Amino acid sequence: MKRLGELRPPKGATHRKKRVGFGRSSGHGKTSGRGQKGQLSRSGSKIRAEFEGGQMPLIRRVPKRGFTSYPKVPVQIVNLGELNRFSSGSVVDPKLLAEKGLVGAERHPVKVLGDGELAHPLTIKAHRFSESALKKIAAAGGSAEVLQA
Repeated sequence: MKRLGELRPPKGATHRKKRVGFGRSSGHGKTSGRGQKGQLSRSGSKIRAEFEGGQMPLIRRVPKRGFTSYPKVPVQIVNLGELNRFSSGSVVDPKLLAEKGLVGAERHPVKVLGDGELAHPLTIKAHRFSESALKKIAAAGGSAEVLQA
């Protein structure tokens, strides 16, 4: 099996570097393929990609419409039924949810939804709660604490 350092391109796949500016015998002529005169024959010449020689550029001719919306903040969802795995009276926060694998990363906000029933009282700390989740947490004897994002 070949090692990474032993890999070589197949024969004919690579070419020698084009040596321009070495005179007429280099195979690229007196002007090195730049033509005779003009802006592009000079050294240090640059023309923007959208430049169209004084004509009104396409990007300015095309009408502009719409707007750019701000990216939505990804919210991680946890259902109440999934929180029954924690012992009664424990404090459940995003860090603990990330350790148990219920959310992906604790840097994104966590929202608790009211799907399922809460069997015992818990202190739940999250960034957002649905109304049904708040009612079910209170009914189970627990408390909900809203964290700042």
